[in-house]
Amino acid sequence: MYTEAKKLHLIEELLKVDNDNLLDEVESVLNRSKSQLPRSNSFQKFAGNLSLEEVNELERNINEGCEQINEDDWK
Repeated sequence: MYTEAKKLHLIEELLKVDNDNLLDEVESVLNRSKSQLPRSNSFQKFAGNLSLEEVNELERNINEGCEQINEDDWK
């Protein structure tokens, strides 16, 4: 929770700033920090990597393998 309190303190202090140069510098630091963050492995990174044939095979495997109930599995 220390991090959240620190963020709130910085926001409060930032609201008091009346110097455009200082605000520009803070903005620059924040922009640089965003570019250094590791990118998440979102779905869109992988979208379009399968051919239509692979997609059809995957869909067929899902349809054949999912929602198959075996009455004896729970025993």
